[in-house]
Amino acid sequence: MPELQYLIFTVIALALIFDFINGFHDTANAIATSVSTRALHPSHAILMAACLNFLGAMYSTGVAKTIGADIVKSAQHVDERIIIAALVGAVVWNLITWWFAIPSSSSHALVGGVIGAVLVSVGSDGLNFYGIGKIVASLIASPLIAIVTGCIVMTILFRLFGRFSPSSVNGKFKKMQILSAAMMAFSHGSNDAQKSMGIITLALLSGGYIDVFEVPTYVKVLAATAMACGTAVGGWRIIKTIGGKIFKLEPISGFAADLNSSLVIFSATLLHLPVSTTHVVSGSIMGVGTAKRVNAVRWGVAQQMVLAWVLTIPCTAVMGAVAYSLVLKIFQ
Repeated sequence: MPELQYLIFTVIALALIFDFINGFHDTANAIATSVSTRALHPSHAILMAACLNFLGAMYSTGVAKTIGADIVKSAQHVDERIIIAALVGAVVWNLITWWFAIPSSSSHALVGGVIGAVLVSVGSDGLNFYGIGKIVASLIASPLIAIVTGCIVMTILFRLFGRFSPSSVNGKFKKMQILSAAMMAFSHGSNDAQKSMGIITLALLSGGYIDVFEVPTYVKVLAATAMACGTAVGGWRIIKTIGGKIFKLEPISGFAADLNSSLVIFSATLLHLPVSTTHVVSGSIMGVGTAKRVNAVRWGVAQQMVLAWVLTIPCTAVMGAVAYSLVLKIFQ
């Protein structure tokens, strides 16, 4: 029993570390556009994002249930060692991509880590392939939807405000960007923080600490707090990539990208589907840039990001598998 308690505390600690890293890794998603257009001072933007990430994380637990219940067939197929290995793989990948300023998906990293750890421990029989397919489909479809809807939103704004001078339009949209950045931060918290909630709840269920898959209130508060603290630290490396390297943003295009991203992400939250906020924001910026001019988007940078996205699940699956072997030696 003491060993089981030690393992569950290790799971919770690693999940909160993952949430913290997710917070500073994905800070760029919520504030990169408003910072790059100077609508918000960086420190003010990060503080606002941290507060609204916390509030968003407390909104619901539908995504947590999808992550915790749809990747594996049942809680009996996993134990704390498997979950520890999955989290280690995801955390290591997030730190690597953050160090090299590559906007990658924390969602992909977590899913890949779980898949790898389960495959090497109990085999493919432990995986819920229907649930994994649903999750992967939402992760793939969401940035594509964001590109299309981002282009539509920007086109509508061009039609509405195209007859006004650029200086007057951008002056007004600088203020509007504060609202859109706030919406983006809330939606980010409502989707991303729930992934750690789902993993912690899965560990509690498999360990017999709870009887049904319902996220305890203290888990919600811990995950929300960890993400808010991580957001407060900030992720300056990735802010520069998202905010300026894909497409040169102006206040009106920054507003369009944030508004579109927040709507896509929050819609996914309402449908209980996990999405990558990094993918959605990057897709929105590509769509907004395309509405202005196709060659205005730096597609070379976009290709590098897509490569990182494609590699994330297989790489973290390998990391999760390797981590499981190490975890077995440590927790014998």
